[in-house]
Amino acid sequence: MPPITRRKPHVIVCGDNPLAFRLVEELTIRYRVEVRVILPSRKRNRAPEIAAMANVKVVEADRLDEEAFRNARIDSARAVAFMEQDDVGNIHAALRAQEIKPGVRLVVRIFNTNLGRRLGELFTDCAFLSDASIAAPSFVAAALGEVAPNHARLPGRTLYVARRREVPTNKIICGLARGDFTDPGEVFPEDHDSADLVLAVADGQVREPLRRGRFRWRPHVLLWTGIRGMFGRRLWIVTMLMVAVLVVGSVLYGIALDHEHWYDSLYFTLLTAAGGAEPNEHLDGDVKVIQTVVMLSGIALVPLVTAAVVDGMVSARLAATVGRLRDFTRSHIVVVGLGNVGSRVMIQLHDLGLPVVAVDQDPNAIGVRIAQERRIPVILGDATQAETLRAARVANCRALVAVTSDDVKNLEAALHARSMSRDLRIVLRLFDGDLAALIQRRFTIAASRSVASLAAPDFATAMLERRVFDTIPVGRRVLMFAEFPIAVGSELHGRAVCTAHIPGKARVIALGRSGADPLWPAPPDRVLVPDDRLIVLATRDGVGQMIQRTEPGLSGPG
Repeated sequence: MPPITRRKPHVIVCGDNPLAFRLVEELTIRYRVEVRVILPSRKRNRAPEIAAMANVKVVEADRLDEEAFRNARIDSARAVAFMEQDDVGNIHAALRAQEIKPGVRLVVRIFNTNLGRRLGELFTDCAFLSDASIAAPSFVAAALGEVAPNHARLPGRTLYVARRREVPTNKIICGLARGDFTDPGEVFPEDHDSADLVLAVADGQVREPLRRGRFRWRPHVLLWTGIRGMFGRRLWIVTMLMVAVLVVGSVLYGIALDHEHWYDSLYFTLLTAAGGAEPNEHLDGDVKVIQTVVMLSGIALVPLVTAAVVDGMVSARLAATVGRLRDFTRSHIVVVGLGNVGSRVMIQLHDLGLPVVAVDQDPNAIGVRIAQERRIPVILGDATQAETLRAARVANCRALVAVTSDDVKNLEAALHARSMSRDLRIVLRLFDGDLAALIQRRFTIAASRSVASLAAPDFATAMLERRVFDTIPVGRRVLMFAEFPIAVGSELHGRAVCTAHIPGKARVIALGRSGADPLWPAPPDRVLVPDDRLIVLATRDGVGQMIQRTEPGLSGPG
């Protein structure tokens, strides 16, 4: 009888976009696992680069059907990841994969994280991840000038790391570490109240250190801004010339006609400009010249007034559409692009109490509706045009974050913004890392980020380390958000939530319940029952110990 040959466990990645490319790169280089990639064609998108990687096998298929999964050998796969930008399509394919191989680990890319959380009960072992949610904190941190991103978006809320003295007690989720941001000491101290750094809920209130610029109400600046905003650049120049002619005409009339009062000269000048003067052959020659010049200048007065009125009405209509764009006096942040990533960046900045102005060319973009619900001003226009950036007050803003899906548009918008303000902080979304580094040095751009590069490690971790769904840096440490269902017969079954904390390694921050929203924070005296889900912030060792304590027959020392 021939020996039985066991297939080496591998993972499957579905997709040929930049995120799929970075994920395959992460899996093959960092974890050294064999990857089979299902994609429509070897010749399109990132497929040629994926096919050229070592330890990668490509399966061409137009649809993610049973045949495609069989050809990718799903029967021996350790995990399957769905990387397309289609929530419904990814969920459909994941359900089909689960039918073919029940119990296989599934990692699904999704934008609507609330939908993913509610659909979790349809799957035996599935993680729903949003690359936009993973990447957004890094863009936010770069815009604010922080050393590292220190906040994360979880279902229904944004959490961030702060010093205890800067956060109201009722907004603190748990203590994280003793020390400061640069060199935190012990994490998750047993005495929760002794931690200097805490995990807090962002509620939209302005607090240091997240906001360094302060809003100052200055009526005279608002008045001048309003007047200036009613006129375009060319109209403004013509208006100034017209005013100059009328002023000079008034002075010359006063000298030539010996008017004792300046308002008599102004009165005569305005009537002449409006066409109210009559020819008089007895006037001196110099007075006739003045009258003729003022009269001709007055011909331009009516169309000029008409243009000003029309332009003002258009500006008012725009203001009514986008909301009140205040004079933020160098404290607002402009977000260009309201797709998946831009929407998340805008939401997190708003949650952190920072004034935001959003820009997008598409009125149907995902983030436009979200911005309107939150009363965030939106400029509908092309950010590669200087007029659009001026409407967003880029010259007076604190930072510009360009996160459209088009690298060229992001770069063009950044260069226009740089020409308006030399000291403006600019953050770009770019896929090519080498290009990003060159641009960052050449144009003194604060930071450039690749969404795919930021998100790929989390997707890889979710495929191979099943419990983790997000991370947050604290100094040089990286803490993990993970979810642990309580199994019948596990160590924590029937015990109170407060007994689940592991000093120095893990702390329960919320309690998920079947068919209901999570409880924030988790009630310490609540007795844990099957189907409860502990949402935990932990070190890597803490994740391992929580697995032991929540699965039957695996309990160990806590």
